Amino acid sequence: HQGFLWSLSGWDVYVTWVLIGSGGAVVLTALNYFGVKPAAIFQSVFTIAIIATGFLLLGGALVNGNVEHMQPLFKDGFSGMMSVLVMIPFLFVGFDVIPQVAAEINAPKKIIGKILIISIVSAVVFYLLIVFGVTMGLSESELATTSLATADAMVNLLGNQLFGTVLVLGGVAGIITSWNAFIIGASRILFAMSEKGMVPKWFGFIHPKYKTPTNAILFLGALAFFAPLLGRPALVWIVNAGGTGIIVGYLIVSIAFMKLRKTEPDLNRPYKINKWKTTGISAILLSVIFLAFYLPGMPAALTWPYEWLILAGWTLIGFLLYNSSSKRKGEEIQHDQHARSI
Repeated sequence: HQGFLWSLSGWDVYVTWVLIGSGGAVVLTALNYFGVKPAAIFQSVFTIAIIATGFLLLGGALVNGNVEHMQPLFKDGFSGMMSVLVMIPFLFVGFDVIPQVAAEINAPKKIIGKILIISIVSAVVFYLLIVFGVTMGLSESELATTSLATADAMVNLLGNQLFGTVLVLGGVAGIITSWNAFIIGASRILFAMSEKGMVPKWFGFIHPKYKTPTNAILFLGALAFFAPLLGRPALVWIVNAGGTGIIVGYLIVSIAFMKLRKTEPDLNRPYKINKWKTTGISAILLSVIFLAFYLPGMPAALTWPYEWLILAGWTLIGFLLYNSSSKRKGEEIQHDQHARSI
């Protein structure tokens, strides 16, 4: 930490802290600006690095791990399970990018549906293997004192501090791939919303050469560029409040899934789902349950006032955009009716 700037909520913001975050924003924004293919290649390379690091940890656990460290298999009962469950929605952010960029994926729609399911199952297995590796590498007392459990487990299992550094680099690769995926997905969401008149048409501009929604990408890049100036506490507030938004998104999609089965029964559906009623109802119930976790008194309750204010601000922006869109569409309909009457 060099070059003190200011302190926000007890967190000192330094120039070096800002440069890392803002510099990363510039690089990833530029990468996505010049087309989805460079971003996809970048994503693939870093994903391979993550997988390789994970299997290195798993190999160390199988060879040098201590099975006794796994005891007890369950701890703190229901509350212990809940403390893990509240993090699950955030862990699964990223898969929604697949349908968001479906128009740019060179594969049949039926295959895209299968890719989505396979990727989720693969991630579940990967997360479980990482948990297994860390458990085999650290005792209960070491887990209680470590500040970076996965890296310390790697050092214990492979006997050299160098492997801890490799694990950290793998973790950085994970952050970068998530960041890159968010830019890809969010820019396509803004583009689609602009096409439907839900946000200004400016977001729907497609670069004539690179064929990317460059205005949306630049907007997201600007947000990411200035965000590090707020310090770590503000970023934590945004992430936590965003967790609620994720669940709301799941809930709305699940409700839309059920409604479309009634309003559009003959809609072309390349990817078929067996027992769609059970699937839809289960998704809605689980979304509501997870949403309740963020209410006051629950394990993942949002912090007052900051996180609630952020959530309220996002809701207000959405309400204003929705009203503006409805008003604009009403004016367009009246204009069309008037033109036809003339």
